[in-house]
Amino acid sequence: MRNLINKFSINRINTLTSFSVKFFFVTITLYAFLISQAQERKTGTLYSFENLVVDTSNAIPLQPLVDEASPGDTILLEPGFYTGPVTISKNNITIDGQGKAVISGLGKRSVIYLKCDSSKILNLKIIDSGRSHDQIDCGISIRGNFNIVENCRIADCLFGLDIQNAHFNKVLHCEISSKLDRNLAFKGDAIRLWYSKNNLVKHNYWHHVRDMVVWYSAGNIFEENKGVGNRYSIHFMYSHNNKILNNEFYKNSVGIFLMYSEQTLMVGNTIMQSNGTSGMCLGMKETSSNQILNNRFIYSAIGIYVDVSPFVPSKMNTIENNEIAFCGMGVKFLSNQEGNLFKHNYFHDNLAQVTVEAKTANRNKWINNYFDDYQGFDRDGDNIGDTPYRLFSYVEHLWDFNENVRFFYGAPILVILDFLERLAPFSSPKFILEDKKPLFHWVGEL
Repeated sequence: MRNLINKFSINRINTLTSFSVKFFFVTITLYAFLISQAQERKTGTLYSFENLVVDTSNAIPLQPLVDEASPGDTILLEPGFYTGPVTISKNNITIDGQGKAVISGLGKRSVIYLKCDSSKILNLKIIDSGRSHDQIDCGISIRGNFNIVENCRIADCLFGLDIQNAHFNKVLHCEISSKLDRNLAFKGDAIRLWYSKNNLVKHNYWHHVRDMVVWYSAGNIFEENKGVGNRYSIHFMYSHNNKILNNEFYKNSVGIFLMYSEQTLMVGNTIMQSNGTSGMCLGMKETSSNQILNNRFIYSAIGIYVDVSPFVPSKMNTIENNEIAFCGMGVKFLSNQEGNLFKHNYFHDNLAQVTVEAKTANRNKWINNYFDDYQGFDRDGDNIGDTPYRLFSYVEHLWDFNENVRFFYGAPILVILDFLERLAPFSSPKFILEDKKPLFHWVGEL
């Protein structure tokens, strides 16, 4: 009998060991697959939800499942079509759609309300919110703290996420689009932060939305997101101490706009193809103490737009080591405001490097910038031009009086006028700026 027991125990141990090894390898394989998918899809969802098909004729109300859950529970949704609106008011509840569940708001209000803390919404496709701007109908409404929304596809919802008076939340790897049947101005925002602090928005992809707005919200991080084909990629207002890191924004009217917002750190972003009458990569209005570092502002109407910034002259804005290229205007100043430091920036292939609607931009500091239209020498080989870079406005005076003349920039008649103005000016040209130590060759890396 003892031998039989020992033999049974050994067989059981072998079976358990074999199962553990298989489970370990399956787990590692699944993890590696998800990591590879995440690497292939750096922004947006970890895998595509576009081919997800569920039976809409067998709708399952989600609210009863949530009501039955207790704090700490995880609700694993089976493949299917679930209906909202649903409100989660208990803390520490997890809803996991496992990439195979769809939740529809049926066109009524917001789809999911998180009125709780420390809960998670994972791996879901969320669709069909209401259509009211007044009610801010959205995919997910967050009114709590320390919640996580991850790997969700939010589609056909007026607003994506509305985060209001909510702090320390995370929005990760989500793809967000608004109502496709509405014109751009009548769509909703991808993410709306309102009086919310210390939230993390990372690896998300928003498109076919109106804006992404951050109002009265401080200490948030926006990292490695992508925004394509919208109006404002991110619009900040009265929002201080935020970080904008390594994002990509293409084909939007405006990339980043800082309005009445201070101490923003903006590093490593690529903003391009912001065209149209209001097209700009970065706009700064009455904003101070910002650091704009190592960004690329390219192929746009305006690279950087400066309007009464810094608002407090003693609180300097630092614009350093940025590429500003292939723009109609590299930098446009609306006023004579002083207090910006432009250092070691790469200006090239712009129609106009810097323009001003007032008198001059020389009240700002220009140090060691590279300008591809610099006409000078470097006889001692220190990569600093022997003479200062001085920028004057000649024929550009014409569109100071009539902006429509800019359409003819590069036309033979304007080329001749510009040549004659430089050869024998009819009037004194407008002095724009002076960089006393311009770079002779660009040697930096962005």
